[in-house]
Amino acid sequence: MVKEKTRYKAVIADHTYTIIGQESKQHMDLVTRLVNEQLAEIKHISPQTNDEQASVLLAINAISDQLKKQEKALNLEQEVAELKKRTIRLAELENRIKRIEAIEEEARVVLKNNGQEDVEIHNHMEAQQILNENRKQQIQNKSTQDQ
Repeated sequence: MVKEKTRYKAVIADHTYTIIGQESKQHMDLVTRLVNEQLAEIKHISPQTNDEQASVLLAINAISDQLKKQEKALNLEQEVAELKKRTIRLAELENRIKRIEAIEEEARVVLKNNGQEDVEIHNHMEAQQILNENRKQQIQNKSTQDQ
């Protein structure tokens, strides 16, 4: 839903401006107050500065701040994208670990069923070999039974 544009009367440096936009009155009140405060600060620091010069300096400061914030936002977006990639990679690694643990557990069960509970499995390759040998034995046994 598109917000309706509203008119807002702002008094800035003793001049009245009509601002048309979609922001709330509270937002525009805050903007007006901050602009007046910053103009007053510029004129306090440099009393010889007229309203036009102070306004230009304020605009330069505002654009500078905006660019810094945009750069920070872009950096944060890039960081979020990198963290998402790392999270996906972490989830993939966790899934691989779970599959390896399942293979190792299945190999322990095979060893237990074969009366070899004291055999230690050092890595998932050994576990896979145990499972492969067990499967090979099952096939051979089935083949022998079918003959």
